[in-house]
Amino acid sequence: MTKLSLSKEKIKVVLLEGVHPDAETLFRQDGYHNIHIYKSTPADDELQNILSDTHILGIRSRTQLKGANLAACEKLMAVGTFCIGTNQVDLESCTSKGIPVFNAPFSNTRSVAELVMAEIILLLRGIPEKNAKAHRGQWHKSALHSNETRGKTLGIVGFGHIGSQLCILAEAMGMQVKYFDIENKLPLGNSMAVSSLEDLLPQVDVLSLHVPDTELTRQMIGAKELALLPKGAFLVNAARGLIVDIDALANSLRIGHLNGAAIDVFPEEPASNNDPFESPLLEFDNVILTPHIGGSTQEAQVNIANEVADKLIKYSNNGSTSSAVNFPEVSLPALHADLTRVMHIHENKPGMLEQINHSFSSQKINIAAMYLQTLGEIGYVIMDVNCESSDPIVNQLKDIEGTIRVRVLH
Repeated sequence: MTKLSLSKEKIKVVLLEGVHPDAETLFRQDGYHNIHIYKSTPADDELQNILSDTHILGIRSRTQLKGANLAACEKLMAVGTFCIGTNQVDLESCTSKGIPVFNAPFSNTRSVAELVMAEIILLLRGIPEKNAKAHRGQWHKSALHSNETRGKTLGIVGFGHIGSQLCILAEAMGMQVKYFDIENKLPLGNSMAVSSLEDLLPQVDVLSLHVPDTELTRQMIGAKELALLPKGAFLVNAARGLIVDIDALANSLRIGHLNGAAIDVFPEEPASNNDPFESPLLEFDNVILTPHIGGSTQEAQVNIANEVADKLIKYSNNGSTSSAVNFPEVSLPALHADLTRVMHIHENKPGMLEQINHSFSSQKINIAAMYLQTLGEIGYVIMDVNCESSDPIVNQLKDIEGTIRVRVLH
């Protein structure tokens, strides 16, 4: 069995924000027992105290691993975001500290797509407004503004995993799908690519957004874009809160240009379920407001827990960084029983590999296998070697200028 430089009994694993119990189960089955579970994110002072000796950290979308919180992580080895996004993590600082960050980019794909499809059906039938009036004792039986999905055009912005899954569901409901993506994406079924967002908007009955939060996408749907949508169209956003100008959306609804919307993500969201939710959209009966639950199904949470926990365990056990969002990706085989694995994380600059190789040769250590990958300013080299003691070579490697971190597995 591979022996870590720090034994599993001493590796502190912290899981915040009610990460699904399957994650803890996977860690325990693999021999990790120093596990600390928190249903929410503690206040900053308490959180920083917890993080000071944490080696592996699991969070969801609310915990901010930035600034003082990240600075408190003196021993942090790896981070897992048990969700799709990583906006809550200072990726650049994690990279510079040699800390890989893992997420679950595909595990809740079906859950989000199903919610969006359900909301599209409800919007087209005018259910949100009828439901709201019924709760106030008003009987609003009418076919006005109530339509089937069949024959309607769905515009999808961002044809990635969720957008393409939604396409399949929408076509099964008889919708025509047109999509825009900044990358060339092959169409599915009878869907059609459109060359620009401006060309797409006037053609749709429903617009659904499925893009990440980047400088390019923030406020990409504002007053100008909403005006390009046909009168009576609908907007669905289950992607990121900063993509839509909420004030512009509220105005479009107020003047009756849009017939409704479904919003699951917001520019500012409550820190916990006990905090109030405020939005200019609260006044509209024809708007579906959901509390960022696109991926909040039991199935998705199980998938996410297993995917992210597995990535963290593999990195801890053998150094594999496959699908890390901020780190050179290396998929490593199991370590042979007679070898020692030395992992060197360093600044990606000329001469590093030469110095690393020289360190081993000067110690007369044979390198049985070597793996190297770089990403931007970071290099990650892994060597399986024959040596009785790793202490001398580790000390020499740490002295190389530009070394960020050295790990050893026996």
